[in-house]
Formats: sequence, C-alpha cells, structure tokens
Amino acid sequence: MKKFRGGYSITDKIEDAHGVLVRSADMLAMDFPKSLRAIARAGAGVNNIPLEKCSEMGIVVFNTPGANANGVKELVIAGLLLASRNISGGIEWVRKNSGGENIAKDAEKAKKAFAGREILGKKLGVIGLGAIGVMVANTAISLGMEVYGYDPYISVGSAWNLKRDVHHSENVDELYEKCDYITVHVPATPSTRGMIDAEALAKMKKGVKILNFARDTLVSENDLAAALESGHVSVYVTDFPTAKSVKMKNAVVLPHLGASTAESEDNCAVMAACELQEYLDNGNIKHSVNYPDCDAGVCRTESRIACLHGNLPGMISKFTAIMSEEDINIANLTNKSRDKYAYTVIDIDTRITDEALERIREIVGMHRVRIVK
Repeated sequence: MKKFRGGYSITDKIEDAHGVLVRSADMLAMDFPKSLRAIARAGAGVNNIPLEKCSEMGIVVFNTPGANANGVKELVIAGLLLASRNISGGIEWVRKNSGGENIAKDAEKAKKAFAGREILGKKLGVIGLGAIGVMVANTAISLGMEVYGYDPYISVGSAWNLKRDVHHSENVDELYEKCDYITVHVPATPSTRGMIDAEALAKMKKGVKILNFARDTLVSENDLAAALESGHVSVYVTDFPTAKSVKMKNAVVLPHLGASTAESEDNCAVMAACELQEYLDNGNIKHSVNYPDCDAGVCRTESRIACLHGNLPGMISKFTAIMSEEDINIANLTNKSRDKYAYTVIDIDTRITDEALERIREIVGMHRVRIVK
C-alpha cells in the first residue's frame, strides 16, 4: 500500500471502491458497483475474476506476469532433481525406518533402490519461452544441460533474454523426439488444453520425464497415467494435485508451491499496486487480461478522456465527430484493440462539456467513459 501516492484510501466495502487488489478471493458471484474501474490480481491466474462481466462493464483486469517467475523457476529446477534422483522416495524410506537402531547401516543397504541419474549433459525441452520458461532454460544451461526451446509466439524481450546456447526448435515434435526431460510453460487456453496427450506422448523418447508447473489442464491425465503405467514416461512432476494425478504411478505431486515464497508474494503485490495506480492516475494499461495494453504517457494538456468500448468499425470517427461538433480540439489520440475490446485515450486542450460526454457515452458499443484528468 506504500506504493500508492497520497490521496488514496483503503475501504473494505466494494461499493465504495474505484480499484480492487485481490489474490485468490472468489469474485465470480460478486456484484460490482459502477464506480469500480479496475481489478488488479496479485498473481498470474485470473480464474477467480469474471472477465466477460468486467469487460462489458468497462472494468480493466490486470495480472502480474513475471513477478513470481523466479519463485516458479526455482521450483522447476527442484522438480528436475526430484525427477532424476528419487529424493522423495529416499526421504520416505528414512521416515518409515526412523525407529531402527541400525538406521545408518540399513540406509547404506537400502539406498541402491533410490539411485538416480545426473542432469549434466541431458537434454531438456522447454515448451513456452515466457518469463518463467526463459529463466528455466537459462538456468538449465548453467547447470550443464543441453536445452531445446519451442515457442512460436516468443516476444522480442524474451528472445533478447534467452541464452544463445538454447537450441531453437522450429516445431514441438523435434523437442519431443530429442529430449530426456520436457517442461511445459504455456498459458491455459482452449488451444493448449490437453496438449500433452497420447499423440504427443507417443512422439517422446521412452523413459522421458515430464514436468508441469504451468496448469493441470495442459495434460490429458488419462493418457499420461497410461504412459506412466507402461513405463514410456518414467516420472511426472507436477505442482497441481488432482484426484487423478495423486494416484498416478511414479508421479511426484506438489501442493501448488510455485509462487509460494515471501519474495514472490511481495513482488506480485507491488506490481499489482503499480498497475492499478498507473491506470487510475493516468489511464495507462499494462498487463491487462481483458483490454489492450496502452501507454499514452502523462497528460500534458487540459484534460484526458479514456473510452473502453467494443472493437467495432467507425468508433473513433464517432468520438472525433462529437468533439468537432462541440468545438473541442484533440491534442493527442491513442487507440489500441484486443479481440472484441478496444481502448481509446484522448487528450484535449479544453475541459469536455457534460453534453459531449453524455453523447459519447450513448454511442452503441461504449462500455465506459472516464475523465482521467
């Protein structure tokens, strides 16, 4: 909360709020007041927020991609070691035999059952080279692994941050065929749901080890369970316990610990607060999940108007026509679109009249009009 400038106050009543900071509280059935302008989720997932409802009300929803990336990356590296060395099996044996007087001697005899492999020189395939995927790939290179990366939508920033030693796979099949370990770091979308299925598994090397610290829905659990049972997949490490995964043979299942570090929680909260304040103060959007990102800078003119609307033909001409008729000069106009929704920021040299504002609000497809300044 220290990130907010003077003038902000905290309320526990949603009807009084202009902005909401949230972690995992369920907002799906909540009624939102017309005063609510934005929701910032301190984390990556937004399945606790009704996105379509927010979009139609002109409420911008933010998340905090990358703020917890290092915490997840470190757990993925731990997952690599758990997949390789049967550490969890060894720990469990010690616990079960902790009452024995000859535990040290017994352990020397028993440890051969938990022998593993080193990751040095092994091939790791990283599917998805966003903030977390790039960190995992770079760290694996530093640990002496041979890394293959696949991401047809890699951003310029991620490409710059990726170590040059990472092999760029043109298609995911190359990664399946060559790699001893495969880790998935893509968002859960209709196109990625169940992407690790029987067809994908059949293309992988026998004995492959699969890591999933992204989303449980990326894996077809029935197909994976069968591959684990047959031995085609030797180990599955996941951060998502489900009724199916916890019973799979040779599965190491963690209780969603990826971002559960004090540092990650702080980083997410700080990023969410900064995103929310930048939008409320200046109308700029960064890391929204329902409206397009848009940076119009700081307003240097008399007034700034922000319009959240449908991505429909002729919308901008309707704004400008109204302002022209009201003799209002537009100093700067920024427009961005994303799927069904668009965002327009207009800086003007005079204060907008109530009549012009009401006419803009009545445009078909308009969801919200804000006077930012």
